[in-house]
Amino acid sequence: MRRKGKRLADVAGLVAHAVGAKSENMSNRITPRSQDFPRWYQDVVQAGDLAENSPVRGCMVIKPHGYSLWENIRDPLDRLFKETGHQNAYFPLFIPLSFMGKEAEHVEGFAKECAVVTHHRLRAAAGGGVEVDPNSGLEEPLVVRPTSETVIGHMYAKWIQSHRDLPVLLNQWANVVRWEMRTRLFLRTAEFLWQEGHTAHATAEEAQEETLRMLDIYERVCREELAVPVLKGPKSKLETFPGADRTYCVEALMQDGKALQMATSHNLGQNFAKAFDIQFADTDGQRKHVWTTSWGLSTRTVGAVVMTHGDDNGLVLPPRIAPIQVVIVPLFKAADETAAVVGEAARIVTELPAAGWRAHLDDREHLKPGPKFYEWERKGVPVRLELGPRDLKEGKVVVVRRDDGSKAPTPAAALGEALPKLMETIQAALYERALAFREAHTTAAKDVDGFAAVLADKGGFVEAVTDGTDETELALKERTKATVRIVLEDGKDLGPCILTGKPGTRRSLFAVAY
Repeated sequence: MRRKGKRLADVAGLVAHAVGAKSENMSNRITPRSQDFPRWYQDVVQAGDLAENSPVRGCMVIKPHGYSLWENIRDPLDRLFKETGHQNAYFPLFIPLSFMGKEAEHVEGFAKECAVVTHHRLRAAAGGGVEVDPNSGLEEPLVVRPTSETVIGHMYAKWIQSHRDLPVLLNQWANVVRWEMRTRLFLRTAEFLWQEGHTAHATAEEAQEETLRMLDIYERVCREELAVPVLKGPKSKLETFPGADRTYCVEALMQDGKALQMATSHNLGQNFAKAFDIQFADTDGQRKHVWTTSWGLSTRTVGAVVMTHGDDNGLVLPPRIAPIQVVIVPLFKAADETAAVVGEAARIVTELPAAGWRAHLDDREHLKPGPKFYEWERKGVPVRLELGPRDLKEGKVVVVRRDDGSKAPTPAAALGEALPKLMETIQAALYERALAFREAHTTAAKDVDGFAAVLADKGGFVEAVTDGTDETELALKERTKATVRIVLEDGKDLGPCILTGKPGTRRSLFAVAY
């Protein structure tokens, strides 16, 4: 407990953001990170109006502000998918139970998380209310989609007959259900939103190229849009997706020193092709199985944005994905000042969307400026414009940055030129701050005691050499709860294994992960 407290205090010190004076009301709403990071996270999600728990245990209601944030993550991805030749499609939510058993590793990996539909009708209960009609049992139970490799494999077997049908490059935006016992908004819920890409290729080389291409797209979107620095690379065998030959991922580091897997890209080899008999006539006339891939990113990335950039006053959102990029708050005391100040604020907010900005005018008269400021801080709006009677006379607005709290009087006529530069500055500052945090929390360990001490003290990524065996990986996990996040290098003469002392054959990044 002592070391954990020290680690969280260190986190808060390194990433604290100076955002102006805190109100007592604000302090009561959001738990400080150094005090209780999980509670802080829940507070920020709720105070930022992103989501809340639903009546169904483990599920969430994504509110408009949260859904708009998800859309702003989704849309750049969708554009890049289409630019690389992919098309969107949609496959059923329900999957026949028999499909799940066709690929042995796949069903073993998901069996404990599957929700299953066994009946199709309700009836009035004798004592009132309703109950499941026992006479409405399905001939075959249906699994509520945990992922779609099986049903898509079934369809690909029908659609693909010739080499001319290849490649097939499809993506779907959908919801999935994985019956989680311990849930947390966005990070781990029984139902969540995601995209899952599924492709089929004539050769192993094409499938591997596709797997890495999509990994690069995920890294690009995390870096350019979310301002989240990520590391990319292959997983170990123990961390590989059930049914895949090789899994690759992009990993980020959160402010509490834990890793978060942002997205994955899987080379499925011919495993699903053989399970569902997906064959094609090649140019040589021979019947061959295709090579397939799958790759996905989910609403978990919303949680990553919260934990990467947020502070003790709430959300801090990168401008490129913020639902509202600029909020204008008119300031006035006397009734005769209201019309002129609000009128000018309305004029500005009308011009901003034409320049490509998502802007909002907060002209609520029943609230004083202070509560408005705190609300927009909690919601993470990157830039706040304050406009009062004196500013109006001088032809200026006060520009306030959410990320560092700095204020700059700016000529209203110069906003069109100032805002693009400011937004890029904020976007870059958030990325650089997160990158500096990750670099400060990446440590090389030479022995198992040092490995365990780093994880217990400050957390973060720990680079270590092992003998590459599953037994060593599991033993390290048992002792520290850390898992291999990325395999950095496989080879010989890498130095001794930190646990067994045997010749090291693998260098990996470990971390305790969400």
